[in-house]
Amino acid sequence: MPERYRQPSDLPARIPVFPLRGAILLPRANLPLNVFEPRYLQMIDDVMSGDRVVGIIQPKFAEEEGELHESPMGKAFPLQRVGCIGRVTTYQELEDERVMITLTGVSRFEVLGEPTTDAPYRFVSTNYHPYVADLTIGLGEAEVDRDKLLAVLKAYLEANKLSADWDGIQRASSEQLINALSVMSPFGAEEKQALLEATTLSDRADVLVALAEMELAAGVGGAGTLQ
Repeated sequence: MPERYRQPSDLPARIPVFPLRGAILLPRANLPLNVFEPRYLQMIDDVMSGDRVVGIIQPKFAEEEGELHESPMGKAFPLQRVGCIGRVTTYQELEDERVMITLTGVSRFEVLGEPTTDAPYRFVSTNYHPYVADLTIGLGEAEVDRDKLLAVLKAYLEANKLSADWDGIQRASSEQLINALSVMSPFGAEEKQALLEATTLSDRADVLVALAEMELAAGVGGAGTLQ
């Protein structure tokens, strides 16, 4: 992956996108997806025979539009202005015509426009230059307050009765930890978008800490496992 994508010109200027509310992708983080809708099954077939890249982007909704769907039908609904391109790094066909894939994040992008195509899924024109730093592994880790991040993460896990591979967390780089936590976090769509759009790794860590502290202050609880 690092050898393949070194600069914005290594990435396609037009990409297919998978709009998913409440889902984000970040550089070098993994996002597993269960694909079952015919439009997206065709998209995955097409990208697997091409450059294997897909953009993850959230639909943008106004409150007056009523019910919010995870991935609305049609091509008219607005999209957020920032998404993240990922490469398909695992692919598995299942017996019930579903496909399980994993996307590994490469770089965020800014949406420049949406070309018209006959495909049942959407494409966007992209600008990666505002996020060229995403292509450098670990950039900004020195500015992260890792001790504070780990302390708040531990408190959040304990308050929500969540178990975790703490040894793995300790071994992970700050970039791996911050981006993976942002992708898998249980926060809402707007909070996820704020994590995605945070300018630097340190900024993203600060947003994570603030969101976790707000939930702790509100006394949110639950049970489960964080891996």
